[in-house]
Amino acid sequence: MSLKLYFAPGACSFVPHSMLELAGVEFEPASVKLHKGEQRSAEYLALNPRGQVPVLVDDGQVITQIVAILLHLDAKLPQAGILPAPGPARTRALQTLAWMNNTVHPTFTHVFMPEKFTDDEAAKQAIRAYGAQSYRGLLGEIEALAAQASPWMMGERPGALDAYTLTLLRWGGYAGIDPTGLPAAWDLAQRFAALPAVARAVERERLQLNVYKPAA
Repeated sequence: MSLKLYFAPGACSFVPHSMLELAGVEFEPASVKLHKGEQRSAEYLALNPRGQVPVLVDDGQVITQIVAILLHLDAKLPQAGILPAPGPARTRALQTLAWMNNTVHPTFTHVFMPEKFTDDEAAKQAIRAYGAQSYRGLLGEIEALAAQASPWMMGERPGALDAYTLTLLRWGGYAGIDPTGLPAAWDLAQRFAALPAVARAVERERLQLNVYKPAA
């Protein structure tokens, strides 16, 4: 088995990155520095013409898009507990994963990269402000889910939803949202990051869990 994961520190690629570490399998981590534009290099675009992370290469098969990568890894490594086994729990996990990926994640894009939606400077500021307000509400929904975790988002074992919760909560700091104000989600993120396997991914990405800075 030959696995290679292209990830960007702090990006959503942390989710499969941490899952591979939790699975305890050998894989080659390849860091893509977005701030240096490495995702636009000819070599990387040959892998993923969209210039996005993550990318998983499994014995030569190139897989993009986080949900597809997680489903692929879950099928390949069922013992890892990335998602629950088939049944109602899996269905609930998949609906939450899809919501995190298609609603919460893109809302943050409006905060972090408003230039994707307009080239007007005033409009960028409006998009960023409205996105931050919307993102705060979505993190409130994640807080409610985390408050029901027992002890993890999917039950007894940590998995993909915990990794995505950590990622989305961490991004909240860039949107002016103090993660400690979401105590259940903040506790879950800290517990997840402290797992020895996950800690390897956190260290490799040099992640600071709380990036919130109060307004001066």
